[in-house]
Amino acid sequence: MPRFSIIVPVFDEAAGIADALAALAPFRRRGVEVIVVDGGSSDTTVELARPHADRVLHAPRGRAVQMNAGAEAARGDVLLFLHADTRLPPHADELLLNALTKENASIWQWGRFDVQIDSSNPLLALVAGMMNWRSQITGIATGDQAMFVTRRAFTQAGGFPDQALMEDIALSKRLKRIGRPLCLAARVVTSGRRWERGGVLRTILLMWRLRLAYFFGAEPAALARRYGYVPRDG
Repeated sequence: MPRFSIIVPVFDEAAGIADALAALAPFRRRGVEVIVVDGGSSDTTVELARPHADRVLHAPRGRAVQMNAGAEAARGDVLLFLHADTRLPPHADELLLNALTKENASIWQWGRFDVQIDSSNPLLALVAGMMNWRSQITGIATGDQAMFVTRRAFTQAGGFPDQALMEDIALSKRLKRIGRPLCLAARVVTSGRRWERGGVLRTILLMWRLRLAYFFGAEPAALARRYGYVPRDG
């Protein structure tokens, strides 16, 4: 079985990072490597993460940059990129390592999980269902779905492009040239906080507009500003 690494990019996640990493403890006991990559947090994220991770790294702020730094340092032959507010199914490591064996290397080299959004709002259940359906049809995975990839395919694709938003979509497009994604029906559970914080319907409409603009060639940096993300150089 190949070694397996989980890479968690973080920025000011002190409120939940200890719980997030504690949820990964069973994987670490089974030999999975957990790497946290901090993007310059101003709170106690780093101090809280250290007892629960194999390594805590520092990188310039930006998910793409942080995840690439984690991938470079990881020892695993399979890399999984996990948002700090997303929880894996209990046996995610076994599912991946059984699917991405050498015998299946010609079939599967990357993929994602189905997603469930942790919220009582029925609109978000619909959003999750649409995300899973759209991903099945298009072969495009999002960060909320806990993307995973063999190191060989990640290197061949050139890693995440250094852009402020939609880096998951951009990497998916690169990986699709290598092979189709493995879409696992097992569900990761991601927090509904970003939808609820900005208003569920308003955030849904914003994300649709941003994705449509990206499809038609809008610059990721401009989209990030519309999303409310402040790039590391400004």
